[in-house]
Amino acid sequence: MSDVVLIASWLEPELVDAIRSVDASVRVVYEPGLLRPPRYPADHHGGPFERSAEQERRWRALLGEATVLFDFDRTHLDDLPELAARVRWIQATSAGIGQFVRRHGYAERMPHTVFTTASGVHARPLAEFATMAMLMHARRLLHIVAAQAERRWERFAGTDLVDRTVVVVGLGRIGTEIARAAHALGMRVVGVKRHPERTDAATSHVYEVRGASTLHELLPQADFLVLVAPHTDETEGMIGASELAALPPGAALINIGRGALVDEPALLDSLTSGHLGGAYLDVFEEEPLPADSPLWTLPNVLVSPHSASTSDRENRRITDLFTDNLRRWLDGRPLRNVLDTERLY
Repeated sequence: MSDVVLIASWLEPELVDAIRSVDASVRVVYEPGLLRPPRYPADHHGGPFERSAEQERRWRALLGEATVLFDFDRTHLDDLPELAARVRWIQATSAGIGQFVRRHGYAERMPHTVFTTASGVHARPLAEFATMAMLMHARRLLHIVAAQAERRWERFAGTDLVDRTVVVVGLGRIGTEIARAAHALGMRVVGVKRHPERTDAATSHVYEVRGASTLHELLPQADFLVLVAPHTDETEGMIGASELAALPPGAALINIGRGALVDEPALLDSLTSGHLGGAYLDVFEEEPLPADSPLWTLPNVLVSPHSASTSDRENRRITDLFTDNLRRWLDGRPLRNVLDTERLY
């Protein structure tokens, strides 16, 4: 029996055609009228939407026929294993799906299904965000914007990034791209990862690669601390009061990993005391960030609504990954970016 690919989030028609062109034996189903409408380019969650009874019946029937899903069906997260019982492979549109898969028990409830991530797709946008944050901090852009809003002309001195040290926690595809950009700016890059012996420092644009157990001794060197690590049992709360205190006065924290990596109350204390010079945050313990969070109004904080990874070209990159994986799937070859449901990445 041939595979049935069901596209579960909005996708541009030309990209649907690209998926259909992989192999004529594959039936590719795309019914945008049954999907949540996108609020912005590459929006995979979609805006408010409610199917009619007939539309819901049709959608459930399509889920029951599918053997492959392009993206998780976010309208049926709780009962997806039961409604999509024939599915054997789900290609995610996000890289960090480990906790999501664990939370819904998909590994246990869908034991014959493989999950692949979008790892690598968001590396360049996230690296650009991290680079922007380092430049903002060095050139004091938040200060400039505040002064402009007050029409206040007052000269000041920023600094430059040459020979500044950035510690990148999580030297995967994103971390390596950050290291490349930082190296180009003349910075000293130290990478931290679980298996440092598997990384060549020279080709990764880093001065050295260290294991996670050495993080605390590296922190006093860090003018910038960039968190790219996934949320796992080992990384949860990895940056707390003692780690923040170990950073040099005036250092900046950039978190594009997961909010759970940082003790948020400790972060607030360090920012308000003035020890931490700034925080550039794309992820938070609770999302959306509550309106009463002090992070919104601190003068040394940039709040980004989990959008550092998004790009209007994202869907093309995800489709390129998916079509390559679909060809591998049909040929019986190993897929790229298979999620390890134990390690959660």
